[in-house]
Amino acid sequence: MTVFRISEAAELLGVSTDTVRRWVDAGRLPATRDEHGHRLVDGVELAGFVRAQAAGPDGRAEFSSARNRLRGIVTAVVRDTVMAQVDIQAGPFRVVSLMSREAVDELGLTVGSVAVAVIKSTTVVVERAAPLLRGRNSC
Repeated sequence: MTVFRISEAAELLGVSTDTVRRWVDAGRLPATRDEHGHRLVDGVELAGFVRAQAAGPDGRAEFSSARNRLRGIVTAVVRDTVMAQVDIQAGPFRVVSLMSREAVDELGLTVGSVAVAVIKSTTVVVERAAPLLRGRNSC
């Protein structure tokens, strides 16, 4: 069973340790204490919490088979005569899209505007992540 300290759970979720502590104190996220009094969150419980907190469809999902929708802020737009590169920061994730300049102009994408990166892929590479700070595995 994988367990995470509050700081590790916070890093995974992209929130502050104080936010995770408030969730635990409010009973929204179950936690136990180790022999030193540190709070630990079970990996399965954390995954269930994240699923429950996930935003529902943005209203466009019913018109598309793509389910990976990352809402964020446009941080860069680089145009040439035909193509453009658009960078979107969606939470801790940077998404870069190459598209026609015409599409960028028609969508009105500018630095500071809100955009949704819709990702549909038949190939997704999944790697096992190295432990965060002091992730512990026990049986």
